[in-house]
Amino acid sequence: MTILILTVAGADRPGLVAAVADVVDAHDGNWENSQLAELAGTFAGVIEVSVAAERSAELEQALRGLKGLLTVAVHTGSDATHTDGRVLELQVLGNDRPGIVREVSAILNAHALSIEELATETRDAAMAGGRLFEASVRARVPASVDLDALRADLERLASEIQVDITVA
Repeated sequence: MTILILTVAGADRPGLVAAVADVVDAHDGNWENSQLAELAGTFAGVIEVSVAAERSAELEQALRGLKGLLTVAVHTGSDATHTDGRVLELQVLGNDRPGIVREVSAILNAHALSIEELATETRDAAMAGGRLFEASVRARVPASVDLDALRADLERLASEIQVDITVA
């Protein structure tokens, strides 16, 4: 089987997921994992599909036929999974301001962590007014990382940019 990673984007409207799923199914592909969302009127996502190697090119060509409905980019994935190191989960919560993702990801990068999942959201603050920023991060930590130093850097950053960062 060949693993394909599809990135999709287009003006949000009913039927977009069904359109992609129909093409995948018509080529005997298997929709395995996905992250899909509507953001500011645009539907966007990433989909992992497995398909028989001899049907891969045909599926890619058929996905290009969705142009006008969705922009689809196809990348070949691999069977490699990252299981070395442990998984660290972070929660970030604070008043929204530019640069929070940049600053948190810079700390993670400085300690050689690989971000596996990142979800962010802004919303109205219920009592205080303004906007809140919230992020959930799942990152792979190599065994060589000094966890105490990482936690210290995250605590320093939380204080500097005035957000709460919880590490689990």
